Amino acid sequence: MSRIQLCNRRHIIKIKYGFFLVTAVFAVIGFSASCSGDGSDDTDIYAERMQGFVTEISVYAKNKKPGFIIIPQNGVELAFNYTDIGEGIKTSYVNAIDGIGVEELFYNDGPFEDDGERLPMLKKLKQNKPALAVMVSDYVPVGLLDEAFVKYKTEYKDFIFFPREAGGFNDNFEYMFIPGYPPASVSSVPVSNIGAAKNYLYLISTDQYTKAPNNEPLSVYLADIAATNYDVVLIDLFYNDIVLTAGDINQLRTKPVGEDRLLIAYINIGALEKFRYYWTDTLNETLPSWAKKEYDGWPDEYWVEFWNQQWKDIIFGKENSYIDKIIAAGFDGAYLDNVEAYYFLLNDD
Repeated sequence: MSRIQLCNRRHIIKIKYGFFLVTAVFAVIGFSASCSGDGSDDTDIYAERMQGFVTEISVYAKNKKPGFIIIPQNGVELAFNYTDIGEGIKTSYVNAIDGIGVEELFYNDGPFEDDGERLPMLKKLKQNKPALAVMVSDYVPVGLLDEAFVKYKTEYKDFIFFPREAGGFNDNFEYMFIPGYPPASVSSVPVSNIGAAKNYLYLISTDQYTKAPNNEPLSVYLADIAATNYDVVLIDLFYNDIVLTAGDINQLRTKPVGEDRLLIAYINIGALEKFRYYWTDTLNETLPSWAKKEYDGWPDEYWVEFWNQQWKDIIFGKENSYIDKIIAAGFDGAYLDNVEAYYFLLNDD
């Protein structure tokens, strides 16, 4: 979004893995004070830096492993010049990515709502690059799951969906559970590229396995994932503090129906997480100057100046970097979270 669009959009409160959309619409002319933060005029500059950052990660990873898949989560506006759909496609960025992950596009713990902001952008991107995967993770109330499946299969067949339960015993806001219901669509052929996928599993919290009283070994976690028939498995590189190995990942490669699938690793590229391996090893338990803002609602996380070379070295390009670990484990790609850091560094809403 351009700066004007950012001021005029519906107020969005970022809660780590999703968005709560507040219905108030701020009618603003030009650059008014209703855009909070003290650096809104720099938003376009920061957006360009994030576009460049994602592109650099992609070039590096694809050189290390040809065909490596890059999927940024949210920040769909980054696919356009000046983050404005009216300014045309940001070709270098779109060519560097293989898909876009989107949270709460139609459901956010409530009834279906046609997203009039991001949906036009996603449709335009699919028209420009049909092979681009659009991976939608909706937060669907249990009573609306059947309705959601019908809409996905009939109205939005070009997108890949992971509907997760909102409410109930298995509330899946934090991507903690493997759903007890089958995927919206099922592929009967091997999935060798993300554009061929019909569904995906999004499971990045291991709390139900690792926290008391369960305290399950890694083998149980891997066995549960291996037993699913999802075309794409999106998980964290770590099980608690254990780095998954190529042997672990190989156990997940083939679906029970006999066809191969893709395995994608989650990575946070916009916020520092003090519980990650790099905190002790690299930062020596001292908060660096480029960790600029606390991530509201998530202790021990900080929005970072993602263009800082020290942060870049953690993410890619150096021996033992995060991307190198992902490649070494045998993953087919990386899912880049918090690309919206370009906006939240400057704004409080």
